[in-house]
Amino acid sequence: MRSFSKSHKLDYVCYDIRGPVMDAANEMEAQGERILKLNIGNPAKFGFSAPDFILETMADSLTASMGYSDSKGIPEALEAIKRYNEYKGITGVTVKDIYTGNGVSELITMSMQGLLDSGDEVLVPAPDYPLWTASVTLAGGTAVHYICDESSDWNPDIADIRKKITPNTKAIVIINPNNPTGAVYSKDLLQQIADVAKENGLMIFSDEIYDRLLMDDVEHVSIASIADPEVFCVTFGGLSKSHMTAGYRCGWMTLSGNKQAAKGYIEGINMLSSMRLCSNVPAQHMIPKALDPSSFGWKDPLLLPGGRIYEQREFITKALNEIDGITAVKPKAAFYIFPKIDIGKFGITNDEKFVLDFLHEKKILLVAGGGFHWETPDHFRIVYLPDLKTLSESMDGLSEFLKTYRQ
Repeated sequence: MRSFSKSHKLDYVCYDIRGPVMDAANEMEAQGERILKLNIGNPAKFGFSAPDFILETMADSLTASMGYSDSKGIPEALEAIKRYNEYKGITGVTVKDIYTGNGVSELITMSMQGLLDSGDEVLVPAPDYPLWTASVTLAGGTAVHYICDESSDWNPDIADIRKKITPNTKAIVIINPNNPTGAVYSKDLLQQIADVAKENGLMIFSDEIYDRLLMDDVEHVSIASIADPEVFCVTFGGLSKSHMTAGYRCGWMTLSGNKQAAKGYIEGINMLSSMRLCSNVPAQHMIPKALDPSSFGWKDPLLLPGGRIYEQREFITKALNEIDGITAVKPKAAFYIFPKIDIGKFGITNDEKFVLDFLHEKKILLVAGGGFHWETPDHFRIVYLPDLKTLSESMDGLSEFLKTYRQ
């Protein structure tokens, strides 16, 4: 009988957040094991819930949501996103420049499909959220990774960015606030990146899904608000994380800057948007309530001292740095931390094997740093959404595991 293989387009695509180690965890669960999954930022799984007004709005909209909407979104949602862009300082945006999506993930893939031809290059951070590299690759392009510097609070290395630019480079991706490191970029650093984009005729793609999950009075600046008007920017946002609605799939992207220079690209994006008909209509109805101007600047108590996410961030940073052979930079946003492990001390040459060995022994699931396109096998990512008791147990398990572990 004829056999069927996966497409060769997938040969250089990885998504280890739900990859082979996750498969091993699922097999263990099927055999009756209880696995603590610290691999995915899925708030609902850890007892976080969307605000009541969001749930009520979604439920009340069901009757009005049975038909397709416009491919870009319902007018009320687009107007609300437009106002939010204005609040963020992004100018020159009309409702025609906004697209709603089934989460930001769908829009990232769409944005790359509409841009890239074989041989085109896109600068992507290392570490990255792996969907970015996967989407560039599936669209026929090449992801070229620039370094984010751990010794500088995981900020992008501007010199490395400049070094990686070639005549084939079309765009640069930034993830701010960053997943997996929790870094938030300063206005000065963002200006430097925007200047590099202008000097080299690059588009900017800015993933800002965590822009409201900030701690320590850190300010988030959208790069599109400070870039020269000649630079074309695509900015991504959504409610999945800020409003704990990951399963409802609610995201958007906004086009700004020199739209005339991107006229052909925009035609392609319009085509791709129309081909998928529209995004989730009930989720679109949440957007106007979630982005009511009265909420702009509001600080979520979860992110303030005494709040659950803040205290879990404090605990996980301290606990990791107290483990012999582990160091960790304190994140400033989101709910991820990207610790470094002394690979010489533990003889680690394969970070996937490390997290797999830990899974088998302690029933705790992490993600290897290589899954975020970090080349040296000396990092891993932890989601610190579980409560303090669970996090404490997991860190005790990691400390105990490392006392005897050698690869």
